Amino acid sequence: MIRIGGMAAALIFILSHAAAGSPGTQLFDSDWRFINADPPGAAEESFDDSSWRPLDVPHDWSIEGPIDQKNPTGKAGGFFPAGVGWYRKSFDLSPEDSGERIFVDFDGVMANSDVYINGFPLGHRPYGYVSFRYELTGHVFFDRPNVMAVRCDNSLQPASRFYCGAGIYRHVHLVVADPIHLDHWGLYVTTPKVSANEATVHVQAAVVNQSDSSRPISVKTTIFDPDGVAVASGQSPTQPIAAGASLDFSQDFTLARPHRWDIDQPNLYRAVTQVVETGDEETAPFGIREFHFDASTGFWLNGRNFKLYGCCLHADGGALGMAVPLSVWQRRLAALKSIGCNAIRTAHNPPSPEFLDLCDRMGMLVMDEMFDVWEVGKTPLLSRAVLNDYHLYFDDWWRADVTSSVLRDRNHPCIVLYSAGNEIHDIAPGRVRYFAIFRGLDDLYHQLDPTRPVTLALLRPNQSHVYSNGFAATMDVVGQNYRENELVAAHAAHPDWKIIGTENRLDPQAWLLLRDTPAYAGQFIWTGVDYLGESAAWPMIAHSSGLFDRTLWPAAGAFQAETWWSKAPTVHIVRVIAPPYRRLPATVEAGIDPAPPPRPQLLADWSPRQPPGHVENVEVHTNCQQVDLLLNGHSLGVQHRHADDTPLRWKVPYAPGTLQAIATNAGQQVASDTLRTAGAPARIVLTADRQNLPNDWDDVCFVRAMVSDSDGQTVPDATNLIRFSISGPGQIIAVDNSDNSDHDSFTASQRHAYRGRCLAIIRATADDGTFTLSATADGLAGASIQLNAVAATAGAR
Repeated sequence: MIRIGGMAAALIFILSHAAAGSPGTQLFDSDWRFINADPPGAAEESFDDSSWRPLDVPHDWSIEGPIDQKNPTGKAGGFFPAGVGWYRKSFDLSPEDSGERIFVDFDGVMANSDVYINGFPLGHRPYGYVSFRYELTGHVFFDRPNVMAVRCDNSLQPASRFYCGAGIYRHVHLVVADPIHLDHWGLYVTTPKVSANEATVHVQAAVVNQSDSSRPISVKTTIFDPDGVAVASGQSPTQPIAAGASLDFSQDFTLARPHRWDIDQPNLYRAVTQVVETGDEETAPFGIREFHFDASTGFWLNGRNFKLYGCCLHADGGALGMAVPLSVWQRRLAALKSIGCNAIRTAHNPPSPEFLDLCDRMGMLVMDEMFDVWEVGKTPLLSRAVLNDYHLYFDDWWRADVTSSVLRDRNHPCIVLYSAGNEIHDIAPGRVRYFAIFRGLDDLYHQLDPTRPVTLALLRPNQSHVYSNGFAATMDVVGQNYRENELVAAHAAHPDWKIIGTENRLDPQAWLLLRDTPAYAGQFIWTGVDYLGESAAWPMIAHSSGLFDRTLWPAAGAFQAETWWSKAPTVHIVRVIAPPYRRLPATVEAGIDPAPPPRPQLLADWSPRQPPGHVENVEVHTNCQQVDLLLNGHSLGVQHRHADDTPLRWKVPYAPGTLQAIATNAGQQVASDTLRTAGAPARIVLTADRQNLPNDWDDVCFVRAMVSDSDGQTVPDATNLIRFSISGPGQIIAVDNSDNSDHDSFTASQRHAYRGRCLAIIRATADDGTFTLSATADGLAGASIQLNAVAATAGAR
């Protein structure tokens, strides 16, 4: 009856959970009360919380604002508020469960959480990114209501280099289990032998006896294929387990002609394991695949050698903060896959469990990262202040936190690499302790999961001398951030090293090193999507490095990446706007790389608002053999694809009308892109990413509002204030426009257009009915769109 599964996500519009839970597990998200304060006595059962705000979790109270330059989170945290928040929940337990073991599972609480049941302290966890469990047995009532209280404290700021939110921002589960049950995260499935003809599936199940006497126990496991058909089953010999002890049961199954898990065919099996004597049961989805990193040829999956075309992703969901519905991640991963991305680095912390479920189902490879700091704190760029980060807790908590994350994540076939840290400042000239720290981390990773390699995202290794002092040689895969030429040179000097780019700019030289170096396993571009925090300075609240902005509108970087990564023919036109000259500030820390020069602005429009004849610099990104660029039907010349994959460039005297790129392969048109000059703003156009919206916290709909001219062309410089309203069983939960200097509330019902567009995020509030979203703006014709509220699919949250 212990939960181990997660959510299954369809790639289009339907999200539902895998049948991985059991009747003994229930979602514990609803009917909490919250206060953004620190009242004395709030942990006590008798405390009066009637004046607190009622809400459901997941919940991030920091994203609600207000954004203020005086907020202590500063530019690292996007100038969002911090402090102490309390959550309380009253709930009943059935008298029939009085002989059972009662647990609560938190998927993530930010941060420094303290959990109480009926006033009794259950425990403390400082790290906001880990999942954890507490046992409630012996401290709960079965004849009157119980009260759970959670205190979250992120008041010590700045606490991170990027936005990390506040509160119970991931799901919570209540678990009722027989005293003899499968241990938490105790079901472990591996595939030690895999081929196209046959696979060995090894199932290890840890059973714990929390009864008061020794019991003879056996376990039965059934393997179900991706179609739900039972393909193998077996029961272990019976063995005694003493009271208070646990025992591992191991079973092996041989499957003929397995459906292997791959990025294009993410086939998932299920292992259902039951304690025969008590009926306690768990389900573990898993994939059958073989992968490895090779020192000469890079990454291999199921006998196929290919590059990891990866992106780094932070954990926030833009306007939704850290409480991110699964459909937001589905939408992001689908957009990244559409341009050829096949891997994600979870920068710089463990993700939510359902994010990994989604990667399993979508065929997205994952580098699962753990820490941004070890014992030495980091200083934000151009500042001497040391952040109040996890380094304050590392010595006491690293072992528990790594253990929680690896045990939770190790069944996911999407994970092919663990990262024990990002740009760790312990690794520096004159320091030696980092050898022992990494050895401890590396040993623990391999003890808990011997099937995956471990890396580090090294920062400036040629300055820390880890390429020459023996440290890099201890890594399973040598990872380096940026300075790609150094990593390739290090491999030339140490051809037995396996290498990967753990963080990289979208840079032509970096791409060529990856493309032309067989040993170079892959790169992870910084970043896949814009993220909150780590801003340059006020008034900016976010970082705009993404291939997509926060509303998932593609930046020009997405066009460039698509030409490198995608197998499909592609062509995109952008205008290049040279940035104004500015003198870069001097860095204040020795050894910090100089800031790169400001990059040109790339705009995918043909509305420069310049007089005719003004020369525009135009780039065309393509992976096709040649491109003909036409202005109002007249060719401006044909260019052939560059050998170094850089964009094609034209100088185009502006004339209003249509700019078109026609791409050909072997003389046949295979792709095209068209930009048209926009007129004056005239009306609002609404488009939704789905028609039917299940009544489920993890399902949301994105409705994009575009300011268009009378012909329906988006007006790229429109900034109209768009006011949203809704009637029927729906709710506006957030608005956004991707403008990193906009300080208006994300939780409002209006937003200024930015580059001609903004976004409303909608949730259904009933199991059926039709609701209407309307959008109005002064001087524009309004618009409305109808959506259907439907019941969540079977097993959905």
